[in-house]
Amino acid sequence: MSSSTYLPLYLGVGAAAVGLHLLMRRRRERGNAEARAEADQAGLNEPPSLHPIVSPVRCIGSGGCVTACPEGALGIVEGRATLINASACIGHGACAEACPVEAITLVFGTEKRGVDIPKVSPQFESNVPGLFIAGELGGMGLIRKAASQGVQAVDAIRRRKAGTGELDLLIVGAGPAGLGAALAAQEKGLRYAVIEQEDSLGGAIYHYPRAKIAMTAPVRLPLVGSVRMSEVSKEKLLEFWHGIVGKTGLTLRFNERMDRIEPQGESFVIHTSQGQHRARSVLLAIGRRGSPRKLGVPGEELQKVVYRLIDAEQYRGQQVMVVGGGDSALEAALQLAEQPGTTVQLSYRSQAFSRVKPKNRSALDAAAAAGRIELLLQTEIERITPEAVSLRGSSGPLSRPNDALIVCAGGVLPTALLQQMGIAFETKHGEA
Repeated sequence: MSSSTYLPLYLGVGAAAVGLHLLMRRRRERGNAEARAEADQAGLNEPPSLHPIVSPVRCIGSGGCVTACPEGALGIVEGRATLINASACIGHGACAEACPVEAITLVFGTEKRGVDIPKVSPQFESNVPGLFIAGELGGMGLIRKAASQGVQAVDAIRRRKAGTGELDLLIVGAGPAGLGAALAAQEKGLRYAVIEQEDSLGGAIYHYPRAKIAMTAPVRLPLVGSVRMSEVSKEKLLEFWHGIVGKTGLTLRFNERMDRIEPQGESFVIHTSQGQHRARSVLLAIGRRGSPRKLGVPGEELQKVVYRLIDAEQYRGQQVMVVGGGDSALEAALQLAEQPGTTVQLSYRSQAFSRVKPKNRSALDAAAAAGRIELLLQTEIERITPEAVSLRGSSGPLSRPNDALIVCAGGVLPTALLQQMGIAFETKHGEA
């Protein structure tokens, strides 16, 4: 048979394949449009921080950005990429790196809600001489660029030599910007220290979900050399940073929170939860998560009170209460409820959960109906003891036996603290 005999067959198979592809694409786009509508209705499509905006003129709808986003914040709607759940975006920039036509720009704020960003010089020095800002707090959430900013800031800092009895540099924050700066400071022989309010390095990376993080371009780090990563998980990235700390012997102080910074002459006195430091220069690499919002009640200093859920399995068989009404609180309660023998309560001061993902609300309703989670709506914590938690409810006081309390009440942004130091800000409304 001649090839022309098979031509109709080839054309038919090709047409069927194209038709199937278009059908599946339309279904995905319909699902994305529904997800965006649900997010809009739930108030979840307002970005909390650094986020992408997509040029409708340049976007070709390749879907590369959607695949690269581990949080499912982006989707294809009407042939173009769009935010379908902006509240899930953590601003790591994988989408922008993956776009083949550079149609994505990372910005802060929206027309409705502005975001305050510190003003810094090209050397990352704020308007307060000697006080430098690098990384996400200064407007750069991309991992490799944040690390590079920390390195570049040290080039200016090394010219500000310290006096006797003080550090050349105190670095606040052990994320990519802080670690990059620490490597540069050690390479240049500066007297430095790094303080980190968490119990682990990584900064915002430490709080990422178990998903892909894109680092599509190499970054050169002092004492380490060129680092090439294409796609790497959160756990592998943290393992990489821990390995660098082990090999280079970086000076890190964990569980030490910066409370305030006071100028003293041409230097600074940095007051922390562990004491004081005196340094000629300070680099703030603290991100935009801020410090955990606390309840401010008696007993909150007990060791059983924590501000995030790391491993639900460690609470197996215990009596655990979660406080909060956002997605992080609901997800923590749901994970705990899956552990054998664990008794779970969820306390929330309002009478309903509003700004949460519909799937989390549905899962919570099912768990509550099955008796796996006790909902304590319109309640507020009054006192925490080693054995129990006392609450104030709409119908009066109540108490629950308790082994652990997990507070998921968000964070307190450092803006006010920095303004007290004299740092100037500018408000971004959807600007890079």
